[in-house]
Amino acid sequence: MSTDTDQALRTSLPRLATVVRYDLPASVVVFLVALPLSLGIAVASNAPVEAGLIAAVVGGVVAGLLGGSNLQVSGPAAGLTVVVVETIDKFGWRGACFITAAAGVLQIVFGLSRIARAALAIAPVVVYAMLAGIGITIALQQVHVLLGGSSHSTAVQNIAGLPAQLLDVHGEAVVIGCAVIAIMVGWRWMPPRVRVIPGPLVAVLGGTALSFVLPGEAERVRLDGSLFDAIGLPEIPDRSWGVIALSVLTIALIASVESLLSAVAVDKMAGGTRTNFDRELIGQGAANLTSGLLGGLPVTGVIVRSATNVQAGARTRASGVLHGIWVLVFAVALVGIVQQIPKAALAGLLIVVGIQLVKLAHIKLAHRTGDLAVYALTIAGVVLLNLLEGVLIGLAAAFALLLWRVVRVAVSASAIDSRRWLVTIDGVCTFLALPKLTKELAKVPAGAEVTLEMTVDFLDHAACEALEEWMRRHRSDGGTVECVEMGSARMANAGSGPPARGHGRRILNDVLGPRRRTGAQVDPIVAGIAAYHRSHAHVMRPHLGELLDGQEPDALFLTCADSRIVPNVITNSGPGDLFTVRNVGNLIPAHGRDSSMEAAIVYALDKLDVRSVVVCGHSGCGAMDALYREAVTGSGLDDWLANARPSLDAYRGGHRVARAAAAAGFGPVDQLGMVNVAVQLETLYAHPVVRRGVEERGVVLSGLFFDIATARVVEVTVDGIAEIDDLHHRAAEPQPA
Repeated sequence: MSTDTDQALRTSLPRLATVVRYDLPASVVVFLVALPLSLGIAVASNAPVEAGLIAAVVGGVVAGLLGGSNLQVSGPAAGLTVVVVETIDKFGWRGACFITAAAGVLQIVFGLSRIARAALAIAPVVVYAMLAGIGITIALQQVHVLLGGSSHSTAVQNIAGLPAQLLDVHGEAVVIGCAVIAIMVGWRWMPPRVRVIPGPLVAVLGGTALSFVLPGEAERVRLDGSLFDAIGLPEIPDRSWGVIALSVLTIALIASVESLLSAVAVDKMAGGTRTNFDRELIGQGAANLTSGLLGGLPVTGVIVRSATNVQAGARTRASGVLHGIWVLVFAVALVGIVQQIPKAALAGLLIVVGIQLVKLAHIKLAHRTGDLAVYALTIAGVVLLNLLEGVLIGLAAAFALLLWRVVRVAVSASAIDSRRWLVTIDGVCTFLALPKLTKELAKVPAGAEVTLEMTVDFLDHAACEALEEWMRRHRSDGGTVECVEMGSARMANAGSGPPARGHGRRILNDVLGPRRRTGAQVDPIVAGIAAYHRSHAHVMRPHLGELLDGQEPDALFLTCADSRIVPNVITNSGPGDLFTVRNVGNLIPAHGRDSSMEAAIVYALDKLDVRSVVVCGHSGCGAMDALYREAVTGSGLDDWLANARPSLDAYRGGHRVARAAAAAGFGPVDQLGMVNVAVQLETLYAHPVVRRGVEERGVVLSGLFFDIATARVVEVTVDGIAEIDDLHHRAAEPQPA
């Protein structure tokens, strides 16, 4: 045997083992769930029963082989029942098959055009409501069958005909249907070992068995020949091409959206390889083309079968393909069993399936997110009109709600005191806001001192012009206006071009980003102060107002003078939180050797009662680099760095922090920087004022190291280093022996 053949066998055997161990058993479970559902959906669609079986076979084999999802299982779906009924009423059965095949071609075009993800842009609340409306329509339809009658073509007719049907009840049908419903509803409370058998299968078998012992003759499923006899080419409908195209588009869109949403749900349940959405549409289109040509129902990804497939332990697409083969074998070899199933049993099954499409969780979610009106309108449209019109109504309502949420702006004018007023504008400020804007601005009395606070991310020329005109008039009447622009949209840019939405990232960049040196003759400090006054001095003012009488910082923050460290930014703190002392190398000379550091420590602990003392070093420190190289400058810097000599000795002696930093991938200079932080903590603890604070008031000593490359802060203790995050933060309290 050749080497290539040996290699092929070695790679195929694990896959074969996976199929036998996991996919084969899972395919049997999915088949047992799919069989009764396929029959029921065919009956509910007013289509030949064989059409449901054909669609199940084609969906399993064709979509399973060609689709982009490994674990999604396709077949006839309850979500298309309503539109299939309408299609059959319009075009007849063979014409409906042509519509299905044409919809498949359109889906293939969608997949080849790579627009699959665009279908996911449909508001989920509309999809949930569409499925709920379909479920209600199916339930209303099948209630008539359960009562022993025949369903009507529309939900309105089914509702109107219900009183008359209640007067003409067939007892055996009601008993069979209610028994199926009871088994379906109660199956979830059965022991886990019993629930291994699919509930729909047990319910239909139970209803069928019950039909043989009840008096009377229950109406049963009727097959006109074998499955192969049902196969026939579709016929082009004798209707206008505009009507045909609309029906094709409707089935293609609904089948595509339902398949893609089901694939997303399967990905969440199973993990692992993600669905290729474009390929999935091509696979679904090929399945619908094949099903339509063979005389089957439309095919889509079905979440019930797919979830069953995942829960049964399937690993590859072989499970879905095998389930289709089992349906084919059953439909050919055991067709006589199908004809024993009473229609009332399938009606009971479909009533439960329909009601389960109305999910309480979706209603609660729509209520929480403020989309309940969209949900209700979509359901009403689907049930009372038709599927397409209901979905269009839902999409229009969702878009209107979105537009209202996006373009609305909050405007308020309020008096701070007898002379000062605050006007706030927050949101999207466009010409649509002019009525509200002028109403609020009219409240401001002439001559008042006004702060105009604008937190807007979109500002058009009309709104900007109205604001500028109001400011001009107010100032001419003796008042003052301080305009504070905290949002990303600026008034200065409103007239220079078409309005564009500003991005919140720009605000952060303006506040946190460094200024770049340019050749312009502009004092950067003065320019920065002007920008501060213009944008967020107003925000600082009330916070600083609370600190007029004194400061109560939480921490004494000792760090390097390096310009790249911004203590309040890396600690997410504000004015009054940190008592900061900076020097070259974040060094703390021994007690009594530096009067400036001595004064800061004593003042912070004895006067300000800080609760923690923090030493913060950083990567790429020039002081640590000079110390590591033992550079001599002949200046006062040499005398200052002499205070760090204990840190260098500890580093060369193999300090534990150095070993931890090396293991984390830091270079020698940064290792020394972390050791320096640990040594400064020990020096601090030896200071009598600090030691007294630790022992008497529980003052915490902490070491930090700011890694400039990653913009992250690492915790440094006398023993090692640790990452800081929301879940695993711990405070370091070094107490050297």
